[in-house]
Amino acid sequence: MKSRPIIIAPEARDDLLDIEEWLIESASIRTAEGFVLRIIDFCFSLDLASERGAQRYDLMPGLRIVGFERQCTIAFAVHDDRVDILRVFRAGRDWEAEFEEE
Repeated sequence: MKSRPIIIAPEARDDLLDIEEWLIESASIRTAEGFVLRIIDFCFSLDLASERGAQRYDLMPGLRIVGFERQCTIAFAVHDDRVDILRVFRAGRDWEAEFEEE
């Protein structure tokens, strides 16, 4: 099984910060930090068996989508030498529209 390094794009980092801020307001700091850390752990687990999730090449070459705890959609691209975490969308966001605009 091939291992690939994980690269988190600046947009995905911004998404994680937005999710954390939203959860701090609606729940607590502890809940927000725990949830975001679980997302990050999941993203880094894509280093092995990276070619998971649904292919969405219709929106972007190499794009794959995977759900996380029924609360987020993670958009990523698998390359020979790395996995790029492109975006992390909260449930309810129209993530397809985000890729159609690019």
